[in-house]
Amino acid sequence: MLLSNFLGPMRPGAALVAAVFASAYLPSAGAVEPFKLKDIRIQGLQRTDPGTVFAALPFRVGDTYNDDKGSAALRALFATGLFKDVRIEIEGDVAVVVIEERAIIAAVSFVGLKEFDKDTLTKSLKDAGIGEGLPFDRAVVDRAEQEIKRQYLSRSLYGAEVVTTITPIERNRVNVTFTMTEGDAAKIKDIRITGASVFSESQLLSLMDLTRSGWLTWYTKSDRYARAKLNADLETLRAYYVNRGYLEFAVESTQVTISPDKQEISIAISIREGQPYTVTGVRLEGQFLGKEDEFRSFVRIRPGQAYRGEDVTATTRAFSDLFGRFGYAFARVEARPEIDRATGQVVVVLAAEPQRRVYVRRIDVAGNTRTRDEVIRREFRQLESSWYDGLKIKLSRDRVDRLGYFKEVNVETNEVPGNPDQVDLLVTVEERPTGNLMVGAGYSSAEKLTLSASIKQDNVFGSGHYLAVEVNTSQSNRNLVFSTVDPYFTVDGISRGIDVFYRTSRPLNSLGDQYQLATPGATIRFGVPFSDFDTVFFGLGIERTEIKATTSIPNSYYLFREQFGPTSHAVPLTLGWQRDQRDSVLTPSAGRYQRVNLEWSIAGDVKYLRTNLQYQQYWSLPAKLTFGLNAELGLGQGLGGKPFPIFKNFYGGGLGSVRVFEQGSLGVVDPTGAFIGGAKRLNVNGELYFPVPGTGNDKSLRIFAFADAGNVWREGEPITTASLRASSGLGLSWISPVGPLKLSWGVPLQATSKDRIQRFQFQIGTAF
Repeated sequence: MLLSNFLGPMRPGAALVAAVFASAYLPSAGAVEPFKLKDIRIQGLQRTDPGTVFAALPFRVGDTYNDDKGSAALRALFATGLFKDVRIEIEGDVAVVVIEERAIIAAVSFVGLKEFDKDTLTKSLKDAGIGEGLPFDRAVVDRAEQEIKRQYLSRSLYGAEVVTTITPIERNRVNVTFTMTEGDAAKIKDIRITGASVFSESQLLSLMDLTRSGWLTWYTKSDRYARAKLNADLETLRAYYVNRGYLEFAVESTQVTISPDKQEISIAISIREGQPYTVTGVRLEGQFLGKEDEFRSFVRIRPGQAYRGEDVTATTRAFSDLFGRFGYAFARVEARPEIDRATGQVVVVLAAEPQRRVYVRRIDVAGNTRTRDEVIRREFRQLESSWYDGLKIKLSRDRVDRLGYFKEVNVETNEVPGNPDQVDLLVTVEERPTGNLMVGAGYSSAEKLTLSASIKQDNVFGSGHYLAVEVNTSQSNRNLVFSTVDPYFTVDGISRGIDVFYRTSRPLNSLGDQYQLATPGATIRFGVPFSDFDTVFFGLGIERTEIKATTSIPNSYYLFREQFGPTSHAVPLTLGWQRDQRDSVLTPSAGRYQRVNLEWSIAGDVKYLRTNLQYQQYWSLPAKLTFGLNAELGLGQGLGGKPFPIFKNFYGGGLGSVRVFEQGSLGVVDPTGAFIGGAKRLNVNGELYFPVPGTGNDKSLRIFAFADAGNVWREGEPITTASLRASSGLGLSWISPVGPLKLSWGVPLQATSKDRIQRFQFQIGTAF
């Protein structure tokens, strides 16, 4: 809530008018003959520094004083906003400035405030002129009180009362206290729609964000009435009908009534459906830059089908975007339906007027209180002082959004006054917390509770750098990893990442409690962008793995140690490629993500090739549904006549793999009972996301159904469908303040009696 948007800046107001009035009549009321000033005295000051008064006066000792200078002095002093009354008295050759200071606000306090954040309200009031150390103005305080009341009404708190108390204290100061009696929010008791015959009332009500009070409305607050929300719902109803051919649909009236106790609201909506229309033709009119065929390829309206407002809107938007690609930022594209009511047919006329070609003068960035401007600007593909290109601007907005630092990214195009061929772009962002606390947990009768955690910061000090410290304290793995990534190590966008790690681990379900493997190491890698979506990675690392000798070592590790020694060194070279075309990193609803990564040990005691392939695809479906598909394939191969090193095995099971099966429990089982993974891994995951009832279009909280399949195999073992493990279930996805949270509960669809089942699992900081 920003009261300054409504109240405006503080002005002297009535006092300034009084000064002008006084100055206008001063000569006639008591005109003085001009004289030479011998002294200037000031009376009535309590807090204000005399220098402030002298600085505002247009005359000094030794100057000639006259009525015009006296009037100018009054206007200047009143304009400071510090004084309630000012007058100038002449005593011989001396000007006496008599001042009555305004009261100063000593403190602003709130009593009974619950609905609004205190710090936010305090800042808004100060921006409006009501804050500690500011001059007191009763008119501004009264306007603030009324605005706070209006804000309460916008949140359905119709019984809220706001009383302002002004308490004078010493030294001409006052305390301002706002006392709120908020009461309970009024809830929507009933919503009725009359006039519907084609679709049922319940079907139409399900389209609206406003709902009756229910079991989840305490969280969604969808049962709180707001005129803006109702208008949005009415537009949703109109779009629903127009998309099904009812071109002349109209909302005839809306009635909102509130109960005498101001706790219950009833909404009545009367609609007129009209008749359905079928499209018989599409016609282009106007100027299309001689590219009519190219524009026609973007027409989504199909003759012979029912008139669909979505198709018409998508077509006009595509036309506008295409004009934008050619530099015509203000092209006008209008769809005019020519209706034949007798036959129920319509011809859609698409009229275009390109206007003028423009170029971008300047790009401004706003809303980034933490992130540096350069972090945002370097993602832009539209350059200043170049021709406007709508495609590049959209790509730039998407690139900024994919950084993951912002809740929302918007780009506005503003005309430059007096320069019709120029525009300015305003990039407005809303920042979100970029720190990520990842916590993973699982529970089983054998392992009990296992925990892992990491602290990550994707935007260190607003620089765009990534910094992470990972600590894992589970029963099977203890890791300490330090990672940092500079996404713009060079001005060309080449990234550099550095990892330093120390890992101690033992296979899950091993005998004894001591960790058997210790692996210190470090890697450095670089990412080279080859296009706006494609990046190639390469890097080099060094690591040392020691298999410690104990009596509880799994047999597979014991044999590897006896054959190749307790210590192994490797110098892995990494090569990779990534293409990211998702519309969002956190909550994708469309687009594709592809990744290939090769790890090749080119020197050291062990020689191997480890390959990872990943593919993700998202589809946006009707009824606000989203379907996501994820597939991963991992392959390991020993080189130089040696087997694939056992400590490089893939693991499967749990979140990020095959849910319902315990984390890391899939794959080869050592004769001692330890889960040691394997040289091959396959995961296939499908998720269907549903919006939580009452949350509208909010994607931060969603329900999903999942189906997973996969397994881990040893080197040389064939991948067969019969050996796959499969599961399905339901889950909850929430973009929490500490990172993406996933809860899942499911059942195994294909398993063996030896598999370890863990029906409930959760993790913070995972996508699939």
